[in-house]
Amino acid sequence: MPFLDTRQIAVNEKLPGWRGRIFRSASMTFANWDFDKGAAIHAHAHEQEEVWQVLEGRLQVTIDGDVQVAGPGMAAIVPAGATHSVIALSNGRAMVADYPLRSDF
Repeated sequence: MPFLDTRQIAVNEKLPGWRGRIFRSASMTFANWDFDKGAAIHAHAHEQEEVWQVLEGRLQVTIDGDVQVAGPGMAAIVPAGATHSVIALSNGRAMVADYPLRSDF
């Protein structure tokens, strides 16, 4: 499946305020997230490296205790095994990629 229309993927609200379209390649997991101001993802870690690219809005991203605010055009790179959390400071959109594939998503 070399081409995919992500607009055709059903929206999944994994956590309150996080609505995403999740899809996979052979070795990666991707999510297009729409987020609401105040929505949060609790501190957690997983074996995959994870990259957050902010498209619209602002996110407070904490990676192993380092807190940064990411806005449009910024990316947060979470190393494999790093404890991280995210808080939406505004409404917005982000693209997230995980490598290797996340079987739990």
